[in-house]
Amino acid sequence: MTNVSQPLWEPAEDQISDAAMTRFRERATSTHGVALHDYPSLHKWSVEQPEAFWNLIWDFCNVTGERRGDVLRSESDMQDCRFFPESYLNFAENLLRFDDDQLAIVSRLENGRRKTLTYRELRHQVGAFAAFLSSKGVGEGDRVAAFMPNVAETIVGMLATTSVGAIWSSCSPDFGVNGVFDRFGQIEPVVLIACDGYFYNGKTHDIREKTADLVSRVPSIQRVVIVPYAWTEPDISGIRDAVELSDFVGNFTPTDIQFKQMPFNHPLYILYSSGTTG
Repeated sequence: MTNVSQPLWEPAEDQISDAAMTRFRERATSTHGVALHDYPSLHKWSVEQPEAFWNLIWDFCNVTGERRGDVLRSESDMQDCRFFPESYLNFAENLLRFDDDQLAIVSRLENGRRKTLTYRELRHQVGAFAAFLSSKGVGEGDRVAAFMPNVAETIVGMLATTSVGAIWSSCSPDFGVNGVFDRFGQIEPVVLIACDGYFYNGKTHDIREKTADLVSRVPSIQRVVIVPYAWTEPDISGIRDAVELSDFVGNFTPTDIQFKQMPFNHPLYILYSSGTTG
């Protein structure tokens, strides 16, 4: 029987000293003169002094954006709390701060297919997708939805959406069309990104018919972007207003991404709970 009073693993001293958490505690100690010797003391300080804590987080993490004023701490319910109420930034800009050959994404499918993107390649694809969205009038507050698996193209779509100030939402392609409609029908997306099919348990599952059905039910969708995932050149003629990803990306060669600066509390994602989250 395992002795539960003994930890299964403890970091070495050099791992502790090199950890970001340790460096942050040291920064807090030197900046604010507080004695934070361990995690419990850091947690206590963050709860008692949220303005100091979150302002230091902004500096320590080198957040790209315009910070104005201190954190607003509401004395009412947590849901009414607003942080950095006068600050502006763009989520995608912070994730795409590099523009070099560092590896940014590694994607591997069930069938063994592997794909990698460097930060430079990722920025280029995001910029092309963002230019496409802007050309369709997608901007602040609009919704872009994805019927996609967890692959590189999904991340590109999310970053492009948030770069123009729009709101991202997604569902897994193994959802039934009624389940997806229950979600996307409420948020009224203007653009839908969908794969042609996906791999699971050694089988290829075609979702083009489900996508066509979904698009027919959601009149707000003005354009459908199909990502060839299961097939190289899928027939998408049965899907209203559909275009393949490669058909438009080549038409947009951005030299620089114009990141829309949004209020700190601007919505980013629309996510769906199974009911267990609460």
